[in-house]
Amino acid sequence: MIPFNMPPSTGDEEQYIKQALKSNKLSGDGQFGKKCQAWFEANLPARKALLTPSCTAALEMAAVLINIEPGDEVIMPSYTFVSTANAFVLRGAKIVFVDIRPDTMNIDECLIEAAVTDKTRAIVPVHYAGVSCEMDAIMSIANRHKLYVIEDAAQGMMSHYKGRALGTIGHMGAFSFHETKNYTSGGEGGLIIINDERFVERAEIIREKGTNRSQFFRGMVDKYQWVDVGSSHLPSELQAAYLWGQLESAKKINEARLAAWRFYDNKLRPLVNEGCIELASIPSDCAHNAHMFYLKTVDMEERTALLEHLRHRDILAVFHYVPLHTAKAGSDHGRFYGTDHFTTTESERLVRLPLWFGIEQEVQQQVIDAIFEFYQ
Repeated sequence: MIPFNMPPSTGDEEQYIKQALKSNKLSGDGQFGKKCQAWFEANLPARKALLTPSCTAALEMAAVLINIEPGDEVIMPSYTFVSTANAFVLRGAKIVFVDIRPDTMNIDECLIEAAVTDKTRAIVPVHYAGVSCEMDAIMSIANRHKLYVIEDAAQGMMSHYKGRALGTIGHMGAFSFHETKNYTSGGEGGLIIINDERFVERAEIIREKGTNRSQFFRGMVDKYQWVDVGSSHLPSELQAAYLWGQLESAKKINEARLAAWRFYDNKLRPLVNEGCIELASIPSDCAHNAHMFYLKTVDMEERTALLEHLRHRDILAVFHYVPLHTAKAGSDHGRFYGTDHFTTTESERLVRLPLWFGIEQEVQQQVIDAIFEFYQ
């Protein structure tokens, strides 16, 4: 069976985990945690980078930082993972879902402003497949209406919009290091990027259970105590050690994934020309990270048949999100603004192909041959 994904590994992770095990600091923010955070601050660059146990935790921190309260509204696409909405629903917010663009599967920036009300507090653009949303337009809307922008860049590490790293454009950004992402910290993991100086000090406090523990270790206070709401949002040092083994090879991983993405794209173009499938569209001002390679079939019936065909060829390809507004919790905690022109229909056509760091072209060619066989 050709798997859909294999967690990335450079071969350096094990030695760093062993070093972490020999240290006297396993609970987080040890030498590897600090190295990772410094890497992000220097290379994205970011004002403040804090590792978290997951992207979910990073989004939940963001919701607390902007003081989301019951009755507030948060605008986002319905085509996303449940954590994007849950982080704000947990604080009592109502989610306002906006339709997506069919070319990028990202939120349609042209529909956001009409969805703004006097209850709106934030916009949460989701950079699907590591391809940026139209951030200039989104930031302009946010500035006009005094809204926060929290970038869900779970899939966007090493991607850029007009030369700026995703996650560094809004007030905050959240990343995932789950094993399906381009970089992992050992299965789970996340990162919150703070771009607005007003939130830096409080972010450290919320992350450490509402205490000023970080200030204590820097010698800024003589003892640490409970000063705010918070939760346990520090990953273990073992997670950071695993991640560090990948950050040292971040460029190599990115280039290898892009090469694999281009191989699929070039080989499958004849099926596009024949009108059989559609492939992803990358806007000219976006530099993506090859987080995923997907194609679109004519409709859901054809997608089901293609997935079944690939499965019988021992190839695991998958569909992706079921739109949140169509789920029970989505209707309980949110509403869809306007008309669902593309969110549902486009999601029902999408097929994700096997892709991982180190995938061999021979394996990709098997996938390609099976797809051509289906359409022949």
